[in-house]
Amino acid sequence: MKKLICILFLFLLVGCNDLSNTPTKKTEEFLKKYQTLDNSVLTDLNNVVNESDLNESQKEKYIDIMKKHYQNLSYEIKDEVMDGDEAVVTVEISVTDFKRVLDEANNYMNDNKEQFYENGEYSVTKFNDYKLEKLKEAKEKVRYTIEINLTRINDKWSVEKLDKDTYDKINGVYNY
Repeated sequence: MKKLICILFLFLLVGCNDLSNTPTKKTEEFLKKYQTLDNSVLTDLNNVVNESDLNESQKEKYIDIMKKHYQNLSYEIKDEVMDGDEAVVTVEISVTDFKRVLDEANNYMNDNKEQFYENGEYSVTKFNDYKLEKLKEAKEKVRYTIEINLTRINDKWSVEKLDKDTYDKINGVYNY
């Protein structure tokens, strides 16, 4: 009896490890990295911010806004299609609609340019402060469907590099 229980336990232990190695589970792990602010996500965010024209204070504000955005990202797996060592997982995500907010900010700036002038010249800093405040206040959500491509190498599924549209959807700035 003990031998049967040991064999059953080992079978379950080995079998459970394989359950996490599916395209759907790997996609969930990938998206949870955003929700939990995984180091790889934060490194990517910092790299993007460091290449921007934001000043140091604005960079910190933007990072805080995006952290909140990622933590509030929600998703639902809709489909998984496997073809040999390739798979596509279709996911519906819900994110803050930053695209609408940025469009409204640009329209406001075009209609009220004088508010963004300093010493007679247009101030990028003033406009960036305005946009960041609007992004911070954003509440409306938008839903997108994304497709995550995966490849199996040595029996391990891994997410392939995302295209720009998918990144834009995750970041809430997709031009819909």
